[in-house]
Amino acid sequence: MYGYGWGFDPTFIILLPAIIFAAYAQSKINSTFNTYLRVRNSYGYTGLQVARTILDNHGLQNISIELAPGHLTDHYDPRNRVLRLSNAVYSGNSLASVGVAAHECGHAVQHQEGYAPLAIRNAIAPVASIGSQLSWVLVLAGFLFGWLQLIDLGILFFSAAVIFQLVTLPVEYNASSRAIAMLTQYELVPADEVGPAKKVLSAAALTYLAATIVAVMQLVRLLLLRGRRD
Repeated sequence: MYGYGWGFDPTFIILLPAIIFAAYAQSKINSTFNTYLRVRNSYGYTGLQVARTILDNHGLQNISIELAPGHLTDHYDPRNRVLRLSNAVYSGNSLASVGVAAHECGHAVQHQEGYAPLAIRNAIAPVASIGSQLSWVLVLAGFLFGWLQLIDLGILFFSAAVIFQLVTLPVEYNASSRAIAMLTQYELVPADEVGPAKKVLSAAALTYLAATIVAVMQLVRLLLLRGRRD
């Protein structure tokens, strides 16, 4: 994004710390996940077995568990009531596998209990998805043609995406807390292996924090650029 003319935009500088932190967070989750992906949990449970145990103990037998293609593509689908686990988690018996599987179960339990931040996130997800894709088109077109109303509309759409990121933070941290508690409660890992599983989830949570900071700083940058046009 450029300011006046086509020179360097100095507002980009405010994004640099956030981008650096995001790169660190991504490196952290990759290294931590890969480290504990090579450490087998003492009980030998796979991610599938851990997920099925947790779900069944919460009366969620109606939630199916499917294999999801890709790496770190694990997620809970609230619309179809399906838990999807990547191959490394689904069939793996590592500490990383059981930690991630339990985390996704945490989302399913949140859904069952009507956890408010999750309900809010699910409600605004469609608008946020559209907003994140459409906002930059509107903003760029607005700056290109000097149409301030278009810029304002783009910022409004992007704000929805930022709100989605902000709401995501408590959802993810809560799911991780639930995961650790459930791994302990159902004795799915020994007490001395809870710590390593928690490290994996903490590293994953860091990526959500980084994404939120980048989004917020990008919004601040857009507002500064918009302010130049007044």
